[in-house]
Amino acid sequence: MTSRENFQSFIPAESTIPELTLKAVLVGALLAIVLGSANAYFGLYAGMTVSAAIPGAVMAFALLRPFKGTILEVNIGMMGAAAGTALAAGVIFTIPAMLLLEAWTEIHYLETTIVAALGGILGVLWMVSLRRALIIKTDLPFPEGVAVAAVLTSTVGDSDTKKKGNPGVSGIWLFIGAVLGALLKFGQVGLRAIEGKLHGVINIGRFNIGGGDNDGLFYGGVATSPALLGVGWIIGPRIASFVFVGGLLGWVIIAPLITLAIGIPTPITSGEITDAMAMAGGNFETGKYIWGFYKIWEDYIRYIGVGAMVVGGLWTIFKLRHNLADGIREAVTGIKSGQVQAKKRTDQDLNFKYVFLMIGVLTIPVFLLYVWISNEWLVSGVMAVFAILFAFIASAIAGYMAGLVGSSNNPTSGVTVSVLLLTCLILLGFGVSGSVGAYGIALLIAAVIACCAAISGDVLQSMTAGQMIGATPSKQQFAELIGIVAAAPVLALVVSALHQAYTIGSTNLPAPQAFLMSGVVRGVLGGEMVWPFVLAGMVLAFVLVLIDVPVLPVAIGIYLPFTLAAPIFCGGVIRFITDKKIKKHYGSDEGEQASEWELAIKQTEVKPKERIIRTGLLFTAGLIAGEALTGVIVAFIIIAGINIVMFEFSPALPGLLLWLFVALLIFYIPLRELYGKGK
Repeated sequence: MTSRENFQSFIPAESTIPELTLKAVLVGALLAIVLGSANAYFGLYAGMTVSAAIPGAVMAFALLRPFKGTILEVNIGMMGAAAGTALAAGVIFTIPAMLLLEAWTEIHYLETTIVAALGGILGVLWMVSLRRALIIKTDLPFPEGVAVAAVLTSTVGDSDTKKKGNPGVSGIWLFIGAVLGALLKFGQVGLRAIEGKLHGVINIGRFNIGGGDNDGLFYGGVATSPALLGVGWIIGPRIASFVFVGGLLGWVIIAPLITLAIGIPTPITSGEITDAMAMAGGNFETGKYIWGFYKIWEDYIRYIGVGAMVVGGLWTIFKLRHNLADGIREAVTGIKSGQVQAKKRTDQDLNFKYVFLMIGVLTIPVFLLYVWISNEWLVSGVMAVFAILFAFIASAIAGYMAGLVGSSNNPTSGVTVSVLLLTCLILLGFGVSGSVGAYGIALLIAAVIACCAAISGDVLQSMTAGQMIGATPSKQQFAELIGIVAAAPVLALVVSALHQAYTIGSTNLPAPQAFLMSGVVRGVLGGEMVWPFVLAGMVLAFVLVLIDVPVLPVAIGIYLPFTLAAPIFCGGVIRFITDKKIKKHYGSDEGEQASEWELAIKQTEVKPKERIIRTGLLFTAGLIAGEALTGVIVAFIIIAGINIVMFEFSPALPGLLLWLFVALLIFYIPLRELYGKGK
């Protein structure tokens, strides 16, 4: 792999073009508010958030184009959007749980704004120190960062850098991928004309285990998502396989054993029955089994993933200790010598002296916030220091996982659960437990760290894209801070308005992630936590470390629904076959092969073998971009109250056939010249 230390960016480090301008900052702040608000609603409604890096880049380009915005100005606008939407995820995972735990009767505007702002700013500041360790000094793929860079260089970049010579790969493949991804996603979540998942359960008979006579059931499924195929293709077969192994462990091995031991849960309430029917196209008899597997995953399996994430995250930080130490050493050297400027423009972070000073100063408002929440001075002092330090660990773990599988698939809620677990355990040590007041204290303390961790994934994806196109890191980091400051006060208003309009926790706004957080708090402080499963995940992680298997990809696979792990694996398999075809036709010259980063932005003098990979990168980046954009558009349609749904229970087979067609295109389009030659 080519060293990222000497990576030749799209805009050379020696070149200077307009970047951190007033118009770019204003566009970033506007997009942070608009897309952050949309993400808040979408997350409360659907239980998932959409990374705004790609939609933000496209929208920033559209807004800045009349003003002749450069590629680096568009990138600054995208940074603000990414920071605002990431902050929305941190807020909606935790703050609504205050209502579900009855600690609040309504959203408290001031507390919510302060929590979001402190957590967001802390996240950006810690990312300054983590940027080089996670982006430059690792080989993490950052699939959405690659996609954003491909989008920017294939659209905006043409107007900034006119290069002569052999034309590279046409940007038309990016456009075609985006259209296909958008159409399929809109048909799934907008029109609901086709089902976005296909899953089922098979019964192999009844078995008497430990005196209980239960069905032997196996679950399988796949989300027919073009973007997840694209993610799998970009990250490659190795990481995709580890994610899939985690999915197999959780869903195909452990879950069936639990059903044998205790039986499969069945839906009881009207809402649960409706959900079960929706999972099987209106067929309740099949749907109740699928619903039962998801219930087992929610109550047990994903806590195994959480346990594995805790150990895997700490192990990852330990393995990165030299990178982190180098970064801190560089920072300290710079502080002592008074050096502000880095050697080149594309390696200039915000001044480390002021960054670490700000992190230290933030301890004071965090401490005062905790005193305000708990009225406990000693507890608040300990938790403020814990929050500042653990925010670093949580950011590093969340950022690393985003580097593996992308921001949209990054299980930030798993990191939040880990933070909540540790917060609750510390509070238990101080004798805080069992009351509604204690629940609220635990949640708001953890919420600051959750917002910090949520920021890290999107910010690192955006910083990666900036590194590839030749942005100045310090200016990107400043744009992120502007996005946080702009979005935090508005998000509190949005969540409050949504609660008044739809009621958080109702069928109109189910807030599934907030329910998970409230369950964790009740479980730990109320003494009902499923600790055996958390410990099992930790033991599993230790075993994986011993046999030298990457822990975090496996933990992600256990934590995510199996329907997400499966298409990522399928994308990885397609990439594996593609690489085999390339090797067979062109031979192996690993030393000369350009990296994914280089191919994503390369415009000219593209070798035949590189053209295949770049075509695939552009097409899969388009699929990711189209799906992400459509997710935002559908969020606005839902907010506007426009009903365009075609079916209550949409058919699954057409979606599967279209998805298989897209998978075939991912294989054929990059290799079409080889097949055209009859090779």
